[in-house]
Order: sequence, then C-alpha cells, then structure tokens
Amino acid sequence: MKAIVFTEKNKISYQDIKTPSLEKEQVLIAVRASGLCHTDLDVLQGNYGSSAFPLVPGHEYAGTAVQIGDKVTKIKVGDNVVVDPNIECGYCLSCQKNNAHLCETLGAYGVTVNGGFAQYSVVHQNALHNIGDLPFHIAALAEPLGCVLNGVGTINAGASNNALIFGAGPIGLLFALAAKDKGAKKITFTDINPDRLLLAESMGFNAVHSTEENLANLNKEFDLVVDATGLIKVAETLINYVHDGGKIMHLGICPPDAKIEISPFEIFRRQLTIAGSHSLNHHNIKEALVTIHNCIPELEKIVTHKLTIEDIATCMQQGAPKDSLKIQAVWDN
Repeated sequence: MKAIVFTEKNKISYQDIKTPSLEKEQVLIAVRASGLCHTDLDVLQGNYGSSAFPLVPGHEYAGTAVQIGDKVTKIKVGDNVVVDPNIECGYCLSCQKNNAHLCETLGAYGVTVNGGFAQYSVVHQNALHNIGDLPFHIAALAEPLGCVLNGVGTINAGASNNALIFGAGPIGLLFALAAKDKGAKKITFTDINPDRLLLAESMGFNAVHSTEENLANLNKEFDLVVDATGLIKVAETLINYVHDGGKIMHLGICPPDAKIEISPFEIFRRQLTIAGSHSLNHHNIKEALVTIHNCIPELEKIVTHKLTIEDIATCMQQGAPKDSLKIQAVWDN
C-alpha cells in the first residue's frame, strides 16, 4: 500500500509499505480522508511524541472497516468510522481521574504508532466511532473538533457572553463553532488576514483586524479571551483584553521553551482564570460528532483543500498552499 513515512527526523518518504496485519481486537480501515495538522510537522521534527521512526503520520482520519479481528464486537465490516487517536495506559493518576489525554505515557495513532496517511490503517476497536453516512472529509474533523471541545469544557466557554479569539484559522474557527453550539453568545475574531476575517463573518461571528489601534480599543472588553495562534507575542497580551473576573484560554501551541511574564498580583486582584487545553479526552469524539451534525455548512468552509496523499507529502516538505485552512488527503480506494 502507498503511505507517507517519516523515515527519520526531518526525512519524509512517499513509498510502498506492507499492508498491516490484524490482531484479535483490531480493525483494518481503508482510509478515506486524513487531515494535515501542525502536530504532524512537530512529530517529524522530533518535538512531539516518542520520536521513534519510521512512522506513518496522520491522526485526523476516517474510513471504512474492511477487515476485523476475531474478537472485534463493536465494529463490523462495511462500517464507516472515525478514529480517536489517543492511546492511554488506563492506570496512571490522570487516567484514573478521567483525564486520559494527560496520561503519563500517552501515545497516539500517527504520533507514536502508524496512523492515517496511508491507504490502510490498523486500529483497536475501542478507538473507533461509527459515523453512519457522514461525509468522510467532515468526519475527519472530529479529532480537531474534539480537541477544541476539551478546551470549551475546561473553560465553560458555552457560558460566555462576549468572547475574543485570536486567530481565525482552523482551530480558532472550530473553537468558536463549538462554543456557539454550547450556548456562547457574542464571539469576535481578530487576525492579520482579512480573508480569514471575512470567513469568520460568513459564519456569523464578529471580526476585527488586529491592528495596534483596533486592539487598543478592546482592552478589558471580554469575559473570555482565547489564543488560537501559538504566537508568544499574542499569548503574553491576552490578559489585556479580559475584563475583571474573566477567563483566558491558551489553545495555540507555543514553542516549548518560550516564556511570558505575567503579574500574579493582577491575577489575584482581578480574579482571573487562566487555563490551557491539550488534545482531546476520550469522550470528546462522541461529543464532536454531535456538534458536527449541527455545523456541517460551516465545517465545509474550513476544509479548503482535498489532495492526494502524494500531494500531502509535498505539502509537508514545501509548505501548505496559499490561503489554505484545513488540508486533507482523500482516497477513492
């Protein structure tokens, strides 16, 4: 079968590899759609996961079950499914506290074991969720949507009356859609890209170009402020835009060694809540599928490029197409 393989750190190959064989509780999936994520590049650079190569990347994928192991009871051949990529131990303190995404030995399909940038993928039955007749490219958004739902739940974003999100990229837009679906009222985006702001407006959100003058007028205006950029220069200013008693969510992935300065007295005096959100918890895929059915027209706008797997390999090496949002590999198999 054809697959993208990270053969070693910073080395990508598009090649033929052996179709994987099944164990008793595993399912062989014919992959139909697999999304490209910045995490894939972090894995390639050795900055995320176990850095054990060779590896087939891809952790945002959906497909059709074409073969099942002898002890598979939850999935049958022909089922259309989406993958919950996280692989937790089930025994550490985080797992015991229902925080499997914070597992001490957390792994994932496409991160520590072979994933979805291949014609076929072997997945444990417990990691699969039936999607019925949902389009594969939309179902493949369940993983990133599950990640933002973890953040929405952590900060109770659905209770927000007036939220500001930095970054109208895929994660920022998914966060806004999920928060709105949970009850959030007014959501404003700020970004340097006018086209992305227009897209946000087409989804029913407010938009402000992130000039210095515009941002100065937003000081202490919002009960929730979210960074979906991963830029330090943004992360260090979030506190300026949240009003007293408000909440801050760090959703973007900043460099691991980056630091920001913040006044603990200001957090105390203004009674601010600062939270982060990492990955998705084990229940978030089911929740994401419910949200997806409520937001399909908006989600269609987020998937801007459906490419061949070979073209995805090129994107990883040469960069994403201009003005892209979510890029996916799609198969006819």
